[in-house]
Amino acid sequence: MDNENQRRFESVYSKKVRAGKRRTYFFDVRRTKGDDYYLTLTESTKRFNGDGYERHKIFLYKEDFNRFLASLEEVINHVKTELMPDYDYDEYTRRHEEYEARRAAGEFDNPESTETSTSSDTPTTEETTSETAEETPKVESEDDMSW
Repeated sequence: MDNENQRRFESVYSKKVRAGKRRTYFFDVRRTKGDDYYLTLTESTKRFNGDGYERHKIFLYKEDFNRFLASLEEVINHVKTELMPDYDYDEYTRRHEEYEARRAAGEFDNPESTETSTSSDTPTTEETTSETAEETPKVESEDDMSW
């Protein structure tokens, strides 16, 4: 592949969103031949047999950004307010933040720790807080993050 085609397919900007131990979303801004930009949304899921990843892509062009975003927000708000208004949508954000803080502190890298994660399932690519009496479940390892 020549440099022009390679430049065309490189990401100009990327954002990775981990969604548990088996699924990751990638938001990549890419450049067209005419120096325009588009967005690729990729869901990468680790295959159950452990043989690589399955990927699904959506290509989103600038003329569709506003309608796509408005429709996505409308559908999410419908679920949050009409279908599942009592659900704690921030639970997994808190669990993820707790896990990341513990991982940054090296808790999962210490082989002598009883809470060490033995899994390394990180996918790669070419890839209103509810006040409840219940405590958020503790995250002991990356395996507890499968949401």
